Amino acid sequence: MPDSDILVIGVGNETRGDDAVGRIAAKRLKEKLGRYATVVEELGDGTRLLDLWRGSELTVIIDAVLSGAEPGHIHRFDARESPLPAGLFHYSTHSFGVPEAIELARAMNQLPKRIIVYGIEDECFDERANLSPTVELAAQELAELLTAEILQHQPLTISPTQTAAAPIYSNFHLT
Repeated sequence: MPDSDILVIGVGNETRGDDAVGRIAAKRLKEKLGRYATVVEELGDGTRLLDLWRGSELTVIIDAVLSGAEPGHIHRFDARESPLPAGLFHYSTHSFGVPEAIELARAMNQLPKRIIVYGIEDECFDERANLSPTVELAAQELAELLTAEILQHQPLTISPTQTAAAPIYSNFHLT
């Protein structure tokens, strides 16, 4: 159970190039958010995710995706409203990853009250590769935007080349 009502989970494998992007964003958020959110880094094992978000008012997940969009493109999904698009998160090293954990939790009526998933479009999942500069920049931008929203209660503003829906915290207030 998280220490805060807000849980941020950065998912990825740091030995597979851009697959590390969720964990990199989480490291940056951990430094900035302090007591305002619980921030963790995970490999993406679905059963672990189910345990982590139990009791969370808001869970934000950051992971790598591959949809064919430009590298660094930030996708945003409200997983409470609808399932994640099929195939976007198929590069997980686990057969039971983020999408499967969300759908199992949905079927068991155990989703957090709010669950937002950010997928950062990657370009290289090679073993022992470094994070590509474009993807690293997207991780930094998303970390800054999430920090601003959590600390200042401001809606996210995503650049015109990226996608976003409504702010994550409509009707959500830190105490």
